[in-house]
Amino acid sequence: MKYIVVFAVLFLFSCQTQGTENNKVVKSDEKVVIDYQALDTATFAGGCFWCVEASFEQIKGVAEAVSGYSGGSASTADYRKVSSGLTSHAEAVQIYFDPSVINYETLLEIFFTAHDPTQLNRQGPDVGTQYRSEVFYHNDEQKQLTEAKMKELASDFSKPIVTKLSKLDAFYIAEQYHQDYKEKHPNNGYIMNVSRPKIEKVAKKFKDLLKK
Repeated sequence: MKYIVVFAVLFLFSCQTQGTENNKVVKSDEKVVIDYQALDTATFAGGCFWCVEASFEQIKGVAEAVSGYSGGSASTADYRKVSSGLTSHAEAVQIYFDPSVINYETLLEIFFTAHDPTQLNRQGPDVGTQYRSEVFYHNDEQKQLTEAKMKELASDFSKPIVTKLSKLDAFYIAEQYHQDYKEKHPNNGYIMNVSRPKIEKVAKKFKDLLKK
């Protein structure tokens, strides 16, 4: 049986790395064990991972959302290197969800609400390839569903969707202080002015899907 073991550490600032060996994820101060044998996985990049992670954490059927890096190599999967914009990584969020509660297509709709997919290599004040919009699909079905959803949503935006679509090679878990950052630092200036509007936009549009 597979498990995600979740831990956490408090840190003061800013938006280094562990892999997913033995299915262990660094997440919170209290140890939480999640049996994800029946869960599926999605991986999205849409700007700063604090915003994306918190947007999905509030949704029913999402057992866990983990901040990390995808698109580059293990040797450069740490925040300081990724922040240079030279590592090929994107700040990404890996989502473990129960497909009996929420499907992948709905997750895509939330993803395209939680960020602006028409901005190339940036999200608002965050500029660089590490903040690009990208869907890292895990299988052919996710690829096809993403392609279809992007076509469906194209008319909702005044500019073309520039979201990349790439097969997931690896996901590297970000440093402990990035996990659940919004919950730990609700009064942080970035959280209040950049993250919160995105999170609230998702909550308003998908109010029937919010956790109680």
